Formats: sequence, structure tokens, C-alpha cells
Amino acid sequence: MHVFVTGGTGRIGSAVVAELLGNGHTVLALARSDASAGALDKAGAVPLRGDLADLDALRDGAAQADGVIHLAFGNDFRSPDAIAGAIAEESAALAVLGEELLGSDRPLVIVSGTPPVPGRASTETDPLPTDGPVGGRSRAVTAVLDLASRGVRSSAVRLPRTVHNEGNGGFAGMLTEIARRTGVSGYPGDGTQRWPAVHAQDAAVLFRLALEQAPAGTSWHAVADEGDKVRDIAAVIGRRLSLPVKPMPQETFGPLGPIFATDQPSSSTHTRQALGWEPTQPSLLEDLENIQS
Repeated sequence: MHVFVTGGTGRIGSAVVAELLGNGHTVLALARSDASAGALDKAGAVPLRGDLADLDALRDGAAQADGVIHLAFGNDFRSPDAIAGAIAEESAALAVLGEELLGSDRPLVIVSGTPPVPGRASTETDPLPTDGPVGGRSRAVTAVLDLASRGVRSSAVRLPRTVHNEGNGGFAGMLTEIARRTGVSGYPGDGTQRWPAVHAQDAAVLFRLALEQAPAGTSWHAVADEGDKVRDIAAVIGRRLSLPVKPMPQETFGPLGPIFATDQPSSSTHTRQALGWEPTQPSLLEDLENIQS
């Protein structure tokens, strides 16, 4: 396939572009800067200048493609307004991509998150929460999946809160940044809440499989580690940075504090069985050993 990719130079996106190119696909990727365009060109993809707010560029990219993988999202989580703005921008972008693909039966693979379910690991059939700091994103994802009835082979790859590579990325990466800033490797609550995780390269394989195989209107879990206790994650970070490890007030973690404090293990049993996906990269706790002091 000739695949249009948004967010193709990020931690996940660069792995997805490499995975696609390594498996016989060609890639047209959105590039918001000269540096991004250069990185995409070096990787073997064709850059298309524009950003997520450039709806004409998104239409052009989708029109040229046999399928679309959407990965771009604003990563400013410092305030509720910033999060809301990023969700609004993405929602508009998804509406345009979906509109361009209507009636074509072409695949549109988008990013979602694994939902928390009290008392057990979430599965692919559990609904996404539509309240809280990122509830608007869940509504946008649901709207895309509903396009299955309008001739779009839409699917969602649900990512865990930590997608890592070389010790960086996701919620665990945020804990590392906060530890460097505060001098304490902290965690909210008692630290027994569990976070699922996946290596970026394993996630990239699942995005490709969803593009190639996923039926319309389906969701898939890119989960390699069902759930590590947050205090165990903080312990590795503290050891690597030679910092004390202890609980800290939820407010320390900003607008995402309530999510940081939530127990949210997740299963990928169905995804592995149905799509033949099998993670092969290091676990989160193993990968955190790459943190540099």
C-alpha cells in the first residue's frame, strides 16, 4: 500500500514508518518543519509539508493514499486548556481524514488509549471513558470507528500510557522528567496502581497489522506488559538517577495527576490471537535501565 502517515517523526511514528517501509509499503508522511521533512526523506518516506491544523494538507495526503495511519497529537499536558486544545485540533483532523475516505473501503488506523476498568485488566471490548481530562479524545475515536458503516475500514490501536524506547517515553518518561526536576523519584498514592506498557517498535508492528488486516470498526490493544506497579517504575528511575523514591501529592503531577493515580492494567490476549501480534522488545522495567543519570 501507499500509506499516508501523520506524526511520522515522533517516537512511535518513526518506528511505524520504518516498519511500513521494511514490509513493502511506501509512505507519504506529514512534515511540519524542514527538520521533519529531512528526517522522513532520510528514512525513505516522501514528506508532505503541513501540520495537523492544515486541513487541506490532510485531505491531499489522504486522497493520494491507499490507507492512512494517524499518529500526530499535541503533547503539551501542562494545563487543562492545552490538553483541550490538542484534542480539538485532533478531532478536526480526524473528521477531515474520515471524510476523504468515505465510501472507499480504505483503512484508517488511529491512536486511542487503553481504558481503566475497576478490578481487572481492560480488554479490547471495553468502552472508552468519555469523561475526565481526555474524554473528548475518546469521543473523537468513537466517531471514527462509527465510519465503518460508511465505507471506511476504520480501526483504533489502543496504546498504554507508556510507549517506551531506550528508557524514554510515555507516563514513565514523565515520571523521569519530574524526578530530574524535583530531585525525588515520586509516585502518587501508595504506588500499587498498575500501568501497562509497550515498546515503540512492538507498537509499530501492530499499527502495520491493523492497516493490513483489521476489520472495520475494531479496536486493538498494543499492550506488552499488562501492568507494572508505579512504585516499581519509580524505583528503577530513582536508582538510575541516584534519587530518593517516595510518594508525592497527586498535584505534583499536574492535570494528569488523577490518571497517574489510577489502576489501569490492560490485556492484549484478543489482539495477539486475532492479528498474530507478539511483542519481542524489552519490557518497560528492562528498558528503563537505559536512563542516563
